[in-house]
Amino acid sequence: QVRLVESGGGLVQAGGSLRLSCAASGINFSRYAMGWYRQAPGKQRELVAVITSGGSTNYTDSVKGRFTISRDNAKNTVYLQMNSLKPEDTGVYYCKTQRIDRADYWGQGTQVTVSS
Repeated sequence: QVRLVESGGGLVQAGGSLRLSCAASGINFSRYAMGWYRQAPGKQRELVAVITSGGSTNYTDSVKGRFTISRDNAKNTVYLQMNSLKPEDTGVYYCKTQRIDRADYWGQGTQVTVSS
């Protein structure tokens, strides 16, 4: 059973910070790239950040310099540190497995709301 469980979302004022966590089970975590996605109200789900099994990272332009994705393979957990939050960062944040030769698995999402 593959399970991804996000946590750490909440309500924060603009300029504040949150750290999201995604705990994975049922997979060989260290072999998977992991991504954070978000879906704002009325918008398509978008990739926010990705970290490869080797630790390389990429970010969508709108969060570069503000968000940091990291992973702790010993804890089977991927993190998204979000700083200098803006109202446009509001949305449901999801973690997702990424393996070219495997099915994608999604977490249930965690709500991030940034007030102006």
